[in-house]
Amino acid sequence: MTGLLLRRASVDGSVVDVRIRDGRIAAIAPRLDADAAETVDLDGRALLRGFWDEHVHVTQAALTSSSVALGGAATAAEALLRIRAAVDRAPSGEPAIGAGFQDGLWPDVPTQAALDAVAGDRVVVLLSHDVHAVWLSSAAARRFGVVPGNDGMLREAPAFAVGQQTNALAAGQAEHALQRLMADAVRRGVVGLVDLEMTWNRDVWLERTADGWDGPRIEAGVYGFDLERAAAAGLSTGTPIGGSGLVSVGPMKVLVDGALNTRTAYCFDAYPDGGHGVLAVPEEQLTALLRRSGEVGFVPAVHAIGDAAVRIALDAFEAAGARGRIEHAQQIADADVPRFGRLGVTASVQPAHLLDDRDVAAEHWPGRTGRAYPFRALLEAGAKLAFGSDAPVAPLDPWRALRAAVDRALPGEEAWHPEQRIPLAAALAASTRGRATPRVGDAADLIALDRPVGALDPDAVAFTLIAGRFAHRAL
Repeated sequence: MTGLLLRRASVDGSVVDVRIRDGRIAAIAPRLDADAAETVDLDGRALLRGFWDEHVHVTQAALTSSSVALGGAATAAEALLRIRAAVDRAPSGEPAIGAGFQDGLWPDVPTQAALDAVAGDRVVVLLSHDVHAVWLSSAAARRFGVVPGNDGMLREAPAFAVGQQTNALAAGQAEHALQRLMADAVRRGVVGLVDLEMTWNRDVWLERTADGWDGPRIEAGVYGFDLERAAAAGLSTGTPIGGSGLVSVGPMKVLVDGALNTRTAYCFDAYPDGGHGVLAVPEEQLTALLRRSGEVGFVPAVHAIGDAAVRIALDAFEAAGARGRIEHAQQIADADVPRFGRLGVTASVQPAHLLDDRDVAAEHWPGRTGRAYPFRALLEAGAKLAFGSDAPVAPLDPWRALRAAVDRALPGEEAWHPEQRIPLAAALAASTRGRATPRVGDAADLIALDRPVGALDPDAVAFTLIAGRFAHRAL
């Protein structure tokens, strides 16, 4: 006898038995013979396909979990108080790393001198909430060979480079933190994620899976600057990595613009300081990259947050005759919303960002927040939505994303642009790669819930199955 039999599962409102063999759903019927090695009675619990997080920076998210938390610091001075305590506690010679500050609403201006007054001769690296900026002490600037301005800040590409070097300094902590991150994810029902860490991800995941990998499933992205390297190595989207059967090559990612909090998202309308953000890749270059990614078998994933960047990305998809994803799509011009459906471009969005960004958007996109996170408008225009977290920018928690999409607020808050709320069924579909209801032939990547899914309770996951094996079990 092999496999697993799930008795009395509620599947799309009907109570059925579900047989699992060789990691897939072999049968669904009102009553099945008990010929499995193990039988689990769900007693009417809802059985759904498990959640996918379509946008994660895995190493960064793991390391951020052990960094000094700067989220919620209302001023630069408050952030510095938190760092002072960390500097005092940290062993001599080790860098002090903080993460999560949102300076977009700070009334006081960050300066390197103020950070140095706290850091002394210590290497101190503070990563912004959106990871598109870093605030460095003078010792850190010397360590990494960079020259920030008087504010001590680097933004966009220079910030990413420092972030990668900072990750390397903390590499010894990463794998233990990764195990905790993945355990928490599967406990919340995550069966797979797309890792868009800005590195040569194939080797990272070969090493991680050398001793086996039980999940979640991983699709490890490749960045545009590594596309030819990947093609020469025979990689394309879907190529297996390692022998677990759970890890494969993901999409090709390219960043067109920056981010809202850093005021580098590329927008038609000016920010209050008069700037329009940063355009990192011109349209012609992007079009050529999309064409090339198709030639070598990669699905493109284009980071575009501001409305001007989104239009450039859509224009490039159309010119290249390509299909793929736009990551974030936080602000979209009304005329561009229908183009997602018409061009077959998926809106890979992170609903939980609206919970954190609503005040920053009101400040820096004044009068335009009705076009921010327009999930309902995208759905009604025929677009496909795919939900993620962008962890560490938001927690790797699909339930938080569901709540943000359905309620546009946390409990007790007033809904932000409630006209853009979407039904729970649509939010579930966006979290489960298009369909929450299990079917015969599906991979047995499933979750059972102790409470109705509408309760949006992250602690309600009774078990998580990945390829028919229990990755989490509280039943």
